[in-house]
Amino acid sequence: MKEFLQQHRQDIMGILSGFDRLIFRGTIGQLAHVSGMMAYLNVVGVRLKDFAGHVLAVSGRLKEGVEARVTSVGRPILYLPSSQESKENRARAIAERDGVNEGIICLFRTLEAGASYEVHRDRVRRRIELQARTRRCLFLYLYQVHPRVGFMHVRIQSWFPFTVQVWINGREWLARQMDQVGVGYVRAENCFVRLQDAGRAQRLMDRQLRVNWPVLLDQLLDQIFPMRREVFGRFSAPYYWSVYQNEWATDVMFRDPLKLSRLYPRLVQHGIGSFSSPDVMRFLGRRINLQRGIDPRFKGEIVSDLKQRPEGVRIKHWVGGNSIKLYHKQGSVLRFETTIHQPKDLKVFRTKEGQPNGPKRWLKLRRGVADLYRRAEVCQAINNRYAQALACVSSPQPSLGEIAGMLAQPLMFHGKRVRGLRAWSPDDLALLRAVSRGEFTLTGLRNHDLCRLLYPKPASSRQERRRRSSRVTRLLRLLRAHAILKKLPGTHRYLMTKKGRRYITPFLLASDATSEQLNRLAA
Repeated sequence: MKEFLQQHRQDIMGILSGFDRLIFRGTIGQLAHVSGMMAYLNVVGVRLKDFAGHVLAVSGRLKEGVEARVTSVGRPILYLPSSQESKENRARAIAERDGVNEGIICLFRTLEAGASYEVHRDRVRRRIELQARTRRCLFLYLYQVHPRVGFMHVRIQSWFPFTVQVWINGREWLARQMDQVGVGYVRAENCFVRLQDAGRAQRLMDRQLRVNWPVLLDQLLDQIFPMRREVFGRFSAPYYWSVYQNEWATDVMFRDPLKLSRLYPRLVQHGIGSFSSPDVMRFLGRRINLQRGIDPRFKGEIVSDLKQRPEGVRIKHWVGGNSIKLYHKQGSVLRFETTIHQPKDLKVFRTKEGQPNGPKRWLKLRRGVADLYRRAEVCQAINNRYAQALACVSSPQPSLGEIAGMLAQPLMFHGKRVRGLRAWSPDDLALLRAVSRGEFTLTGLRNHDLCRLLYPKPASSRQERRRRSSRVTRLLRLLRAHAILKKLPGTHRYLMTKKGRRYITPFLLASDATSEQLNRLAA
C-alpha cells in the first residue's frame, strides 16, 4: 500500500481503513444440534409427541415479545411476501419518510428457509425421533438507528433453534463517533469523500477493534427482545456469537475525481489482464511454492471477473468464499475491499482450543468474535498486497481532447451557471493566450491589463470603455470558475493557477505548431 500511495501522493488527500459490513451470527449452542435439542426437551419436560405444541407456544411468545416492543413506540410492522425485496432500502425509505433519527424504524415479517427440527416417524423401528431439517419459517427483521452504531438491523428466526443475525456497518458507526468528537466530514451513502482530519478518523475507527463484542451484541439483542431469557423457562440459553461475514475496506480519497477517472481504467486493465491464479491466491493469503506453483491438492476455484455497476466497473478476484475487489465510489474514492466468508483458509497465532496455557502456533482462523482483531489484520494485509501489485500503474496525463472536453463543461460558480470554455475558438484561445503572458507570472493581472490585450485600439467613448470592462469582468469570472485563475486576496489582481498553466500550455503549443511539425510528430 505504501508504494501505491507514494506513487499517487500528489493526488491523494486521505486514506481510511476499517470494517464496512459486519454480519454476526448468534446461536444457542445446545439448540444447534439434535442431541442438545433433546437435552433441552428433557429439561423443560416436553415429550416428542408434544414437540409441535411446545414449539408453537415458545415461538408465539417470542413473536409477541418482539412485536410488542415495536408497537410500544408506535412503529410499523409490515409483512413482505417476497424475501428477495431489498429490506434495507425499504427501511431507509421509511426512516426518511417518518424522520426517524434514532430508535426503532420498523419490523419486517417474511417467510424464509432456515435450519430447524421436525419430529419424524420411523415406521420400520416404530418410533418417533427428532431430526434436523431445512424448513420455511417466519423471520423477523427489526431495523433501528442505534445511538452508538447507527443504522443497523437484527434478524431473528422465530422457530427453533432461534438463530439470530446482527448487521452492523463500520462506516455508519464511524459517522456517529466523528459527530460526537466534532470531526467534520462529507459523506455520500456508505462512503466518506472528505475528512477534516483523516488521522483522527482512522484512530476512531480503530477503536471498533477493541470493543467487547459479546457484551455489545447481547445488549443489542436485549434492547429488542428483553424477555428472551424468560421464553425458555428453566433452560439457560446464552448466545454464542460468531462472524458470519465481514467486509474490510481501504478507501483512498483523491483530490480530483478526474484524476481517478483517468487512472481507474488502467488499474482495471492491469488487474484483469496481468494477475494470474497464483497471484490471486497470494493476495488472499494462500501460500504459493515459487517452483511448483499452486499446490496440486488444492481443489477450489479461483475466479477473476469484471462487473458493470451503477457507479462503474468493478473488478473482483476470489478463492472459495474469500475475495478482494476494487472499485471507485462517488467519483473520487478508490476502494480496496476484502470479504472473508471462509476464515478456515487463513491463520492466527494462538494456543490450541482447551489449552489456554499451552504453546502458541499457527492455527486456523475461527469464526468466533475472539479472532475478529486478527481478521482485521489479515484483511488489511490483503488490501496492502493488492495495492502494492497495482503500484506499477502510473497516472496518465490527459490528452488535448480530454482537456478540451473538461473545459467545455458548464459549471456553477457562486450560485450562477457559467458556460464552458471553447479552447479552440479564436476568441477563447486569444483570452487564454493573454492571461498566460509571462509578465503576469509573478504579480498577476488586472481587468485593465486584460482590456489592453483584448482591445488594442483605444475606446472611442466612455460608454465603450465601460462595456469592455464589464465584458472582461465576465471573462475573469469564467476563468475563475474553471480554476484557470485565482484572485489574490485583498487586491484586484488575478494569478494563473497550476492547473491553468498545465491545461493551457498544450493548447498554445498546438496552436503555434506548423503542419510540418505536427506531421513530423505523427510520423
